[in-house]
Amino acid sequence: MATSKAVDVRAKDIEKLEEMLARLPKGKNWAGGEELIQYQGFWLPKEMAKGVMLIHGHLKPRPTDVILSTYPKCGTTWLKALAFAIINRSSHHDFQNHPLLTSNPHDLLLPLIERYINSVDIETLPSPRVCPSHLALSLFPNSMAAASSPCRFVYICRNPKDTFVSMWHFMNKLRRLKQVPPLSLEDALDSFSKGVSFCGPYWDHVLGYWKASLESPNNVLFLKYEDLKREPSVYVRKLAEFLDLPFSEEEENEGIVEKIVNLCSFENLSNLYVNKNNNINIKAAGVNTSHFFRKGQVGDWINHLSPEMANAMDQITQEKFRGTGLNFDSFPHYS
Repeated sequence: MATSKAVDVRAKDIEKLEEMLARLPKGKNWAGGEELIQYQGFWLPKEMAKGVMLIHGHLKPRPTDVILSTYPKCGTTWLKALAFAIINRSSHHDFQNHPLLTSNPHDLLLPLIERYINSVDIETLPSPRVCPSHLALSLFPNSMAAASSPCRFVYICRNPKDTFVSMWHFMNKLRRLKQVPPLSLEDALDSFSKGVSFCGPYWDHVLGYWKASLESPNNVLFLKYEDLKREPSVYVRKLAEFLDLPFSEEEENEGIVEKIVNLCSFENLSNLYVNKNNNINIKAAGVNTSHFFRKGQVGDWINHLSPEMANAMDQITQEKFRGTGLNFDSFPHYS
């Protein structure tokens, strides 16, 4: 009965939202189809914008809640795999018969919370709730995003040029599924630079979590994709400690950290049957599982962007991040 009442309340809320959403600014959806809506400074599909509003009204944070938050194409699949392996290692300690060998990481965790909450009473879910999200931190209620919040956020960012190139490839794959002509690199870059992209602007998205990680390091763990690629074992340990699940001395001696690193590596996951051969991922809106794995390389942008394109994006990044302490100076550049 409680669940039914909650669904009825959400349905009434959604009815009220439709008219308001219709009045908000619209922008190009790179994947084709329905336009994006600018909501509180960020560009979202309508269903996600409605989800944000429902989160504010219907999600009560718990101390055990973990939000795995990413800007799209910054290592979402990798972070989900690592988090699942770390959190569930006591029950899934056989790495020869691990769920990640037969299930896509997106299928082993909840769908994006901003989509999931539209149809399910999230308060009925048992703890701990590990909730993936693409939302900017400012779109969450203060009860979740403030320093006094009982829940924790894990955020991973990536070089903006690699993020852009990866998103452009991914969205064109979705356009092909919809039989929509591809989006040119030039048009995509123009939109990205203006902040009109799925869950963008990219720079505002990153800065929200970066600043929160400095102010509340116990609430927000901020990771860089490139650091994780360079020293995966170091950051797997850091992630486990942040989740209050540090590796024991016995686990260290058994090489559990390295086993998790190898299990969740791009090379391993991308070559598994479940992540190839046109397998459809239902939780990720019917996307082909192989679409989540392209190259996973650091600096692949140099194979796509002209020096002029790269320099233009670098200028935006420098302007946006100036004085914040966040930089990408160690990432690849044209010589």
